[in-house]
Amino acid sequence: MYATNYHRASSLADAARLQSSSDEAKYVSGGMTLIPTMKQRLAAPSDLVDLRHVPELKGISVSGNRVRIGAGTTHHEVSTSAELKAACPAICHLASHIGDPHVRHMGTIGGSIANNDPAADYPSAMLALGATIVTDRREIAADDFFTGLFETALEDGEIIVAVTFETPARAAYAKFANPASRYAMAGVFVAKAWDGSGRAAVTGAGSNGVFRHAGLEAALSANWSADAASGITVDAADMLSDIHGSAEYRANLVKVMAKRAVAAA
Repeated sequence: MYATNYHRASSLADAARLQSSSDEAKYVSGGMTLIPTMKQRLAAPSDLVDLRHVPELKGISVSGNRVRIGAGTTHHEVSTSAELKAACPAICHLASHIGDPHVRHMGTIGGSIANNDPAADYPSAMLALGATIVTDRREIAADDFFTGLFETALEDGEIIVAVTFETPARAAYAKFANPASRYAMAGVFVAKAWDGSGRAAVTGAGSNGVFRHAGLEAALSANWSADAASGITVDAADMLSDIHGSAEYRANLVKVMAKRAVAAA
């Protein structure tokens, strides 16, 4: 691990100032991805700006049908929030199955979304819930935020402050987890809006990262049922293939997870 300078930000303005003071500074929240990457000497930021103590990034609130989760909220806090569980239990369930207890107590929703790992859980929830990513500069629709493997619409120095979304009529998440890492080999988040329309997003399986599945959304909008989900077509040509599973295997997993998610919802 290379030498780096550590800074503890006390506010969003302080964090932005500290980050802009160096061309090679990086923000760190839970550090679940950045710190291991630094240990492997695959990243060498000159400065680390710690966001864990920034009050503007904290908290969960539900106002009417609108949910707001601060970017610095840990997976454990999401999974155990009674207020959030009453509004959208699916996202609590998702958070409770991320990694292990250490990861859940340190990792944050903002860090996960900003990193956009192709096998991370939260990006699928953001897409399926039609969430808005709120930064210190603007608001970005989830459909426009995730742009590819480990790529997002964030600009240099931009900080995710919170995510917001409307409570769904129904929602659920099902994933087939890698037994070692607990990352999704295929995960499907489904959400039914109050107008009856369905949204669905897939993580862990796509060759270009998280994506919405148009065929599944059409099937669920017409008939919200596990049978409708099991009848979708998943093109193996669009799936990831690696040592953990072939593209054809993942294509089948997507159908199985979709059916399980709808049944759970």
